[in-house]
Amino acid sequence: MQHRDTGSLLRSGVAQLGLSLSEDQIQQLLQYLGLLDRWNTAYNLTAVRDPREQVVRHLLDSLSVLSAFEDLQSSAPVRLTCLDVGTGAGIPGLILALVMPDTHWILLDSNGKKTRFLVQCCHTLGLNNVHVVHGRLESFSPEGPIDIVISRAFTQLRQMTAWLVHPDLQSAKLLAMKGQLPQAEIEALPAPWVVERIDRLQVPFLEEARHLLVLSKTERNKADQ
Repeated sequence: MQHRDTGSLLRSGVAQLGLSLSEDQIQQLLQYLGLLDRWNTAYNLTAVRDPREQVVRHLLDSLSVLSAFEDLQSSAPVRLTCLDVGTGAGIPGLILALVMPDTHWILLDSNGKKTRFLVQCCHTLGLNNVHVVHGRLESFSPEGPIDIVISRAFTQLRQMTAWLVHPDLQSAKLLAMKGQLPQAEIEALPAPWVVERIDRLQVPFLEEARHLLVLSKTERNKADQ
């Protein structure tokens, strides 16, 4: 990775991803990293300490799935409601909420220190499309239908789908961010779930495998439930 300031690195990575972010959005993303750095000393929010590594492994890694969200958003009749499970320091949910103001986000995590950090981030960054929830997926009760559930290296696909039992989660698409393609996890998926698409992600300045899996229930199986 080249040694350059975080702003230049972020702008270069955004350009390589083919994204069009406003300067205000770039500044908000950098401000988020500043908050993460300050809180990290006391709360241990991330093991990634180097600011340039944070740009790549947190910001650009999250932004690499944006095109898939835009595809789903373009076909949705209403504003998308998205749930980030095991969001930690808001990765990828808070980052995606910053650059997709027309979507609504629920950030769910069982770690109280991390959810307190996220509440402060929303206040400082002026985000009004984010709701932070301290809790676990298996006991989470949404207040309305969820369109998309996303997770980044949260748990195995079979376990993840087993927890999506609430009625308001039944029609959601599951977006799973993975490193290496988890073929064994795909083969172990329960029958109602199918893999709609697999995107091989190219994260700028990161020479590691990244994949995005989009899963959903088949219409026949949803009707049988």
